[in-house]
Amino acid sequence: MKIIKADSDNLYQLAELFDLYRQFYDQTSDQESALKFLSERISKKESEIFISLDGEGNASGFTQLYPYFTSVGMKRAWILNDLFVKKEYRKKGVAEALINAVREFAEKSDSAFVMLETQKTNTDAARLYERTGFKKDEEHFYFYLNV
Repeated sequence: MKIIKADSDNLYQLAELFDLYRQFYDQTSDQESALKFLSERISKKESEIFISLDGEGNASGFTQLYPYFTSVGMKRAWILNDLFVKKEYRKKGVAEALINAVREFAEKSDSAFVMLETQKTNTDAARLYERTGFKKDEEHFYFYLNV
């Protein structure tokens, strides 16, 4: 397995994964829009995306980070917004390898932290995050304003 930073050369592989990820969250398949969305993120440098490739170069998973800043810490931080592994590659260390790539990237970019959220019912993901060093926030409330 190899983890690489995705760029425009990986767009079609990435769009397939991204479309499957969105379907996992009950969204309608739309690879064309996925391709456009990801192309914009990459060309505008609005996110950092890592993709995992198996020994034959097939995409097995991805993660996408969005920049965030901490005023108190006066540093950049990252939101790990998306993490997805194709069904046939699950329980084989792909997600953990992607998280390790995120950790290494955050450390090298002198970031304050990486944060994420997951649904309370996604217990497999929660166990993975805790096992890889993420701590559950017990001190803050999070609020959302839908617009």
